[in-house]
Amino acid sequence: MGDDSEWMKLPIDQKCEHKVWKARLSGYEEALQLFNRIDDDKSPEWGKYLGLIRKFVTESNAVAQLKGLEAALAYVENAHIAVKTTGDVVSGVVTKVFNQPKARAKELGTDICLMYIEIEKAEVVQDGLLKGLENKNPKIVVACIETLRKALSEFGSKIVTLKPVVKILSKQFESREKAVRDEAKLLAVEIYKWIRDALRPSLQTINSVLLKELEEEWVKLPSSPPKQSRFLRSQQDLKAKFQQQAQEESGEEEEETVAAVDPYELMEAVDILSKLPKDFYDKIEAKKWQERKEALEAVESLLKNPKLESGDYGDLVRALKKVVGKDANVMLVSMAAKCLAGLATGLRKKFGTYAGQVVPTILEKFKEKKPQVVQALQEAIDAIFLTTTLQNLSEDVLAVMDNKNPSIKQQASLFLARSFRHCTQATLPKSVLKLLCAALVKQVNDSAPEVRDAAFEALGTAMKVVGEKAVNPHLADLDKLKLDKIKECADKVELLGGKKDAGGGGAVVKKAASKAPPAAEAQTKSSAPPKKSPGGAPSKSAGPPKKGKPASASSAKTKKTMESKDFTETELSIEVCEERAAEVLPASCLEQLYSANWKERLASMEEFQRAVETMDKMAMPCQALVKMLAKKPGWKETNFQVMQMKLHIVALIAQKGQFSKTSASVVLDGLVDKVGDVKCGGNAKEGMTAIGEACSLPWTAEQVVSLAFAQKNPKNQAETLNWLANAMKEFGFAGINVKGFINNVKTALGATNPAVRTAAITLLSVMYLYMGAPLRMFFENEKPALLSQIDAAFEKMQGQSHPAPTRFCKNAGNEDECDNAEEQEEEGGQDIMDLLPRTEISDKITYDLVSKIGDKNWKIRKEGLDEVAAIISEAKFITANIGELPLTLKGRLCDSNKILVQQSLTILLQLATAMGPGLKQHVKTLGFPIISVLGDSKSNVRAAAMATLQAWVEQTGMKEWLEGDDLAEELKKENPFLRQELLGWLADKLPTLRSAPGDLMSCVPQLYACLEDRNGDVRKKAQDALPTFMMHLGYDKMNKATGKLKTTSKDQIVVMLEKARAVMPAKPAAPVKTGGEKGSSETSRAAPRPQAVSEDISDNKPEAKKIKGGVAAKKSAPTKKPAAKGIKDDEDRSGPLFILVPNAKEQRIKEEKQLKILKWNFTTPRDEYLEQLKTQMSTCFAKWLQDELFHLDFQRQVKAISVMSERLESESDATISCLDLILKWFTLRFFDTNTTVLMKVLEYLKMLFAMLDRENYHLTEYEANSFVPYLLLKVGESKDVVRKDVRAILAMLCKVYPASKIFPFLMDGTKSKNSKQRAECLEELGCLIEGYGMNVCQPTPAKCLKEIAVHIGDRDTSVRNAALNTVVAVYNVCGDQVYKLIGTLSEKDMSMLEERIKRSSAKRTAAAPAKQSVNERSPKDHAANPNGTLIRKSAQEDPNKLKIMYRTYRIQARQNAQHSESSHVPFPKVFQLDLDMIEQDQIRVNELPDLVQHKLDELLEPIVIPKPKMRSISPHLDDLHNSTASTINFVISQVASGDINTSIQALAQIDEVLWQENKAEVMSGHIDQFLIATIMQLRLIYNTHMADDRLDKKVIFKLYSCILGNMLSLFSLESLAREASMGVLKDLMHGLITLLLDNRVEVSEEGQQVIRSVNLLVIKVLEKSDQTNMISALLVMLQDTLVSTAGSPTFSDLVLKCLWRLIRHLPETINSINLDRILFDVHNFMKVFPKEKLKQLKTDVPHRTLKTLLHTLCKLTGAMILDHLSMIENRNESELESYLRRVVKQPGILFGIKSDRGNEKVSLITEDGMPKAKARDDLSEIFKKIGSRENTKEGLTELYEYKQKCSDVDLEPFLKTTSPFFQSYVERGLRMIESEREAKPRIQNPAVIGQHGTDNSNEEDLKPAAYYERLKILRQRQGLENTRSISGGDDEPQLRAPLSCLLSSKPSVASSTDMLHSKLSQLKESRELCQQEHNAQPRSPSNAHTRSASPAANLGDLKKRLERIKNNRE
Repeated sequence: MGDDSEWMKLPIDQKCEHKVWKARLSGYEEALQLFNRIDDDKSPEWGKYLGLIRKFVTESNAVAQLKGLEAALAYVENAHIAVKTTGDVVSGVVTKVFNQPKARAKELGTDICLMYIEIEKAEVVQDGLLKGLENKNPKIVVACIETLRKALSEFGSKIVTLKPVVKILSKQFESREKAVRDEAKLLAVEIYKWIRDALRPSLQTINSVLLKELEEEWVKLPSSPPKQSRFLRSQQDLKAKFQQQAQEESGEEEEETVAAVDPYELMEAVDILSKLPKDFYDKIEAKKWQERKEALEAVESLLKNPKLESGDYGDLVRALKKVVGKDANVMLVSMAAKCLAGLATGLRKKFGTYAGQVVPTILEKFKEKKPQVVQALQEAIDAIFLTTTLQNLSEDVLAVMDNKNPSIKQQASLFLARSFRHCTQATLPKSVLKLLCAALVKQVNDSAPEVRDAAFEALGTAMKVVGEKAVNPHLADLDKLKLDKIKECADKVELLGGKKDAGGGGAVVKKAASKAPPAAEAQTKSSAPPKKSPGGAPSKSAGPPKKGKPASASSAKTKKTMESKDFTETELSIEVCEERAAEVLPASCLEQLYSANWKERLASMEEFQRAVETMDKMAMPCQALVKMLAKKPGWKETNFQVMQMKLHIVALIAQKGQFSKTSASVVLDGLVDKVGDVKCGGNAKEGMTAIGEACSLPWTAEQVVSLAFAQKNPKNQAETLNWLANAMKEFGFAGINVKGFINNVKTALGATNPAVRTAAITLLSVMYLYMGAPLRMFFENEKPALLSQIDAAFEKMQGQSHPAPTRFCKNAGNEDECDNAEEQEEEGGQDIMDLLPRTEISDKITYDLVSKIGDKNWKIRKEGLDEVAAIISEAKFITANIGELPLTLKGRLCDSNKILVQQSLTILLQLATAMGPGLKQHVKTLGFPIISVLGDSKSNVRAAAMATLQAWVEQTGMKEWLEGDDLAEELKKENPFLRQELLGWLADKLPTLRSAPGDLMSCVPQLYACLEDRNGDVRKKAQDALPTFMMHLGYDKMNKATGKLKTTSKDQIVVMLEKARAVMPAKPAAPVKTGGEKGSSETSRAAPRPQAVSEDISDNKPEAKKIKGGVAAKKSAPTKKPAAKGIKDDEDRSGPLFILVPNAKEQRIKEEKQLKILKWNFTTPRDEYLEQLKTQMSTCFAKWLQDELFHLDFQRQVKAISVMSERLESESDATISCLDLILKWFTLRFFDTNTTVLMKVLEYLKMLFAMLDRENYHLTEYEANSFVPYLLLKVGESKDVVRKDVRAILAMLCKVYPASKIFPFLMDGTKSKNSKQRAECLEELGCLIEGYGMNVCQPTPAKCLKEIAVHIGDRDTSVRNAALNTVVAVYNVCGDQVYKLIGTLSEKDMSMLEERIKRSSAKRTAAAPAKQSVNERSPKDHAANPNGTLIRKSAQEDPNKLKIMYRTYRIQARQNAQHSESSHVPFPKVFQLDLDMIEQDQIRVNELPDLVQHKLDELLEPIVIPKPKMRSISPHLDDLHNSTASTINFVISQVASGDINTSIQALAQIDEVLWQENKAEVMSGHIDQFLIATIMQLRLIYNTHMADDRLDKKVIFKLYSCILGNMLSLFSLESLAREASMGVLKDLMHGLITLLLDNRVEVSEEGQQVIRSVNLLVIKVLEKSDQTNMISALLVMLQDTLVSTAGSPTFSDLVLKCLWRLIRHLPETINSINLDRILFDVHNFMKVFPKEKLKQLKTDVPHRTLKTLLHTLCKLTGAMILDHLSMIENRNESELESYLRRVVKQPGILFGIKSDRGNEKVSLITEDGMPKAKARDDLSEIFKKIGSRENTKEGLTELYEYKQKCSDVDLEPFLKTTSPFFQSYVERGLRMIESEREAKPRIQNPAVIGQHGTDNSNEEDLKPAAYYERLKILRQRQGLENTRSISGGDDEPQLRAPLSCLLSSKPSVASSTDMLHSKLSQLKESRELCQQEHNAQPRSPSNAHTRSASPAANLGDLKKRLERIKNNRE
């Protein structure tokens, strides 16, 4: 008793494990009671027994075991977590229970197994029982078979998978134990109940006696099908429903049950290819028919096997095809046809590859009239049809329908009739049906009666399958007798289901019925727990069935049809409409509706609207209401207010009511008539949009467009097209009748009205978003001018994706259309591609061509391939029928000549583009051979194969590739290259699929084999692909597939599966379909209002759609839904990214040193490193951030890095504390192949190291060792942009880690196998040595130099050059000692080195002065950056251009930081060049050369003007191309050349064009192109040329001069300048301002001259460009500058100065600018920078500038400015509109317009008391004098005196009507008079004027002013002229000499003296020019070149200043 008392006190779970059996018995009893007591199936109490249940069933004591089994059964029945124990418990039952002698134990064991099946674990239980059949103990085998039989009997064949059971059944009949055979017989009988005759083929091999006994038992079985009597937990709610429907569905259920299991699936495949006779192919072509017969008999006997193993049957099919087509012996033809039928039957879908080759031959052979031949051919073609689709065979059938032989036509029609019986509405596309019906209709009228009868039968069958509605449109041309005949045939047709009344819907009904499991006959064996049954299923099933899960599709179909009828209205008479309207509308409303008083009609409309808004949806008589609106006056309403209301009410009715197409037809005509109305157009468009939602956009658009083009009003047509373009964006493109719209668009493009043409092009650009490049094919025959406009519109759309639909069709009546739209989208837009005209090339693939491609001589094979490529190129778009080409090309993919393999791949790539979706039928023939090429050893061949494969998949989709075993066969090949590429491809493609065929499961065994492959890359790719397979197949299936593996392999694979399960990607959400899934659409459309969403959904849609839509919305846009969970996630992410844990980093360093954790050192990262990093990061990284960083989706990683970048500054301390982990994570990314992630990583690293430098942080060795070696891996990356970033990071790395410690890492990098990495590391070594000297060489210089010198003999040129450069760098530091350090070299290497050093020395000597000046200029830079790597002072002249570019990148990377810092230093007086600088800057004055003494009087002497000579454009321009445009394009392309001389030559040629007025116009249309090329050249100079010390700076400045000269010429011609677009102007101004701020330019005199020229050019650009584009460009530039944190404040200041200048000139330009665009740009600016944000900037200048701009615009336009906000979509939400309204309300604005812009009308008297009328008369007289040739001087003098007398006089009214030339003439004349009267008397030389006058008379076209201007420009270029800055006043546009003079002369350096003399000469010129121009016509418009007067200056004052400067110098 003592012992008993001990265990009795123990808890239940411990008793169950006690060693005493009585204790265990007691524990089991108590556990049974406990399990029955627990009500909650998720109680934590269940978890205590999770690991004990197997011990319950495997109890060794028989007595205790019974109780244990009862307790286990109770546990499995009640516990939620029992599913986790399935495998262990079932195996325990099989091995330890089924062998027990007690029947009760076996019964309990069976019940446990069945209970596991009930809780959804049927597969695991079935696997366990099937394994038990292999046990040697017959008792266990018998019990397992019995359990399987009971499971099948109770749960049915849908739950218990019969295929594996049937496979092992025949083996059980061979058992020696009678009990096993008897039980197997019972199981066979039970199986027969469920699948009937499908079982017979699998049991044909058993003993005949047993088979006979089985036959007898099968006969005794009842004919009614069995019913499922026990249900899964998920099926419990359906019990009552199934019971009610059991009798109704019994007939259908029998049919479904019979077909549930395909006998084919139960059979084992046989390989017949290996069993073919060796001489088969010889015999089949033998001359004796007996030998051919023997060969065919051998094949026929092999084909008796009903299931064939997959393989390459191409040769066999070709041999049989040849016999069928060409053999004269009809018996052999029959045999060959039977063999083809056997092949098709045995291979099924796998034979589809060969179907296209065989069918044309069989159809042609139907000309034979012998019945046995015809019958064999019919069997063959019928069997072949089942392996493919009618769509694939339709072209072949249509090709013979016009054959002259009636037998062929008859058999083709009969074949179609038989084929239609196998089709359904879904598998018989309308496009195919249309073509086939057209061909059959022709045959109905054939002269041969058998042909007619066959056609009638085929059409009747088609009508039976798809219904009359689908077929009748194609039979419109037939008379009634023939239609009756077709209907009669349709009535006689019996479809495969055996029903005559299928009517197109039978198939659907049958399929739907199959989904409803039968109800149980009785509930005696209810599997639910007894205590739960009363409240379980009955209570849930008592209510009506859920709409989300309909009981059967037939009922759903009926319901849908009923709903559809509600929306299909018949047209009502006007009397009925009046009655129905009177029921819902107030009487007063109807009375006033037609009143003659518009106010009464308006009141009636308001009542009408209120009634509609409150009306119930179901009670609203839509048709009646719209007919009331359409009744007189209807749509001819004259009052626009009433019409607006009327149109708005139409939209309301369409939105709220059940609006039908009948109702829409009433109003659409009126809406289209008003769509072009200015006041009512918006309401009309609103109504059309609402109708589009109600009746679907495709239908609405078709009606609207046809109505619009039936009118002659171009405004309506244009606005209709504009509405349609917008509607397509809102509704999406699905269902649109593309072909119809294209015809309408072509009509619109030919319209005379430009608005219609513009609208048509706009519509085309929207269609381009959806259709892409194929759209252009429809317009290739249009006029070139129109085609160029279309191309320009398409080009703007490139790179954009079409917007997601925001509107959807809502009515159930239109669901059919919506469903069609969904199908179109799912098919990948095939309809669009089908519209393209295609050419058939099969006739061009001749026998000779095929023979050529297969020739033994590779050159002839190549010729054949060239011919094929030419054929495809010529045809552009081709049909799917390409004859023998597929098999021919397939052979070339295995060609021994790799060039031909690549050429074949190129042809296949062509085919993908040319054939489009028709490529699908060639996937099996050609697609998988492409995959085979992925196993090629050549990387370039593999790359070409992958590109071809991707192109094919784009056209075909993935479904065809995943079906069948072909993919698995490819993976079976033990080729590491093939496996890597194929698995990588699958890993990319599978995550993009929403579903995958079940055949994908066949690839899993090969995937597991790849996981254990010897090749590491294969293993890695297999691991990457594992989660994507699991995504489609599920964990359970893949885990089950491991059962066939070895134990050791299984354990490893299972672990990998668990890991893959954690990172398994989610399936992509279903895209939002147009017109479908309204729930989804409503959710996305009203995301901010979830309540409204739910209401809309519940009101307007059945629950089935609601559930589906809700899920889709949840998956597609979780972030947009303002749910509580989303808010919680946002709160979680708002916390810190990194947690600052004290001493955490030190602890990690310590653990790594003590080897407690893995050292971060690997070739490729393994899983253990990954797990270790995750563990370390978990303590100091935010949970969500860690999840994102390790997410499988690279886009999530990119987002995580972006967040880290944003918070880098704010969390700098925490970042530094986790720096080692951050760097380690980045090293993992260096092993990824995703460039997007890599670029983001490098971008972050640059920011990170810049921050570390600012924080003065230095990397530890621990951090550097775990990061730098892996960074150096990427320095050898093939992409230039990556290498550039890595070099920049290395340069920054030297600031935070000693260069001497980086040196050893670089030395290790030189040992890499990657030649690019070796070269880059060697270059970096050279840079370090140059910057830090020889001390950087660690461990010793001698050792390092020896290793470096080894690379001088490297095979790679770049490595050799890099090694030589590095040794030269050492030579520059230590001289001849380098020979001692490098040790012994070969003679060849030493000679190379000596030559390089020699060239280096010569180069250094020549470059020394320039470098000295550079060093003197920036000594501070070197001191401030001691750790930075210096620029290599390279000594050699490498002819390799790549080397030059490389050096450029090197320099740019090394000085990137320095330039960015220096660019922030404000450039002093950028827009000013003043003499004050010379006076104040004593240092610069002291550096001036001796001033040359000049006699200033000489400047006043007359200038002899040479006789003008016009130069023609260089003849070589015309030699380049025939046309002017192509010549200009070619020259412009050279402007952006990297070669300076080439660029200068091109600029000179363009300058010659611009210089001649009569030739300059040829540049029109090329301005943007020319400016872009110039901008690219400016960037190239800034980034490359200026950074290259080897280039002579004079050459660079010469290039600058050429560029600026061209720009000045261009912007002197206003007609050309105004062609520059906004984007180009923005880039140009950006480049010019960047140049102004480049402090590398200002260091020399040439550079200063460049700065002055840039100032002048900026003014020209601001004045001459299109003012709208200019203002827009500056606003965008300002926005970009303020947004960018790295921008220079000086840059933004200069942009603001430019903007202020334009604002000052707004009064003159206000009439020429587009206010709508300006205000739209201001609106966008204010969206980015609202008022509050703008005020937070460091300076208030931007804010003031914006205010000034808006105030000026308001002042000039007044309240009318509010009418120019048309481009702003939501004006009410715009801050701009509210601001403008406030400004306009200010009292001074409205009245200030007239006073500012006109004469002062407020006062009639001027200040001095002179009446205003008299003043006006006096001024008119004065201006008349100025305008006359004789009195112009007198008039100017009087005007000057008048202004002196009346200082406030306004000349604007008199000047604004004159030409700009006259205005400038008057201003110059007044200034000259003023200067003459203020200055001392000056001697006038009359000879000058006389001479000028003579010249002017002799040369009327060329005035002397041109020579003065040209001379002045030349003086400016030589530094002799001064220009004024932007900040100055009015600057003068100047003419200048052609640039060609610069090519022959070098610019000289200008001195200060020269600049002063320039001032004096400028004064002289201005005086003389003024006098000369007095004789000219002041209003002449032909005078193109004008100049304003130069600034007034005092000659004496200038002389004094000159003397003062000279004195200072002395």
